[in-house]
Amino acid sequence: MDRVGGGDSFAGGLIYGFQALGSHRQALEFAVAASCLKHSTPGDFFRFTVDEVNALVKGGGSGRVQR
Repeated sequence: MDRVGGGDSFAGGLIYGFQALGSHRQALEFAVAASCLKHSTPGDFFRFTVDEVNALVKGGGSGRVQR
């Protein structure tokens, strides 16, 4: 896969997390999950919803992306 857009996805996820979530830890976990999801798709456009990112955050640590 292209490794394009992961940094943008991380930054966008972190900004969203700081604004919408309750703690810095939750914001960081959201940002990391957003970046990981982006690395699983080609291109430079982030195609995931907040619910899909949260599902990866709450996925139990397996690291598996569910689509």
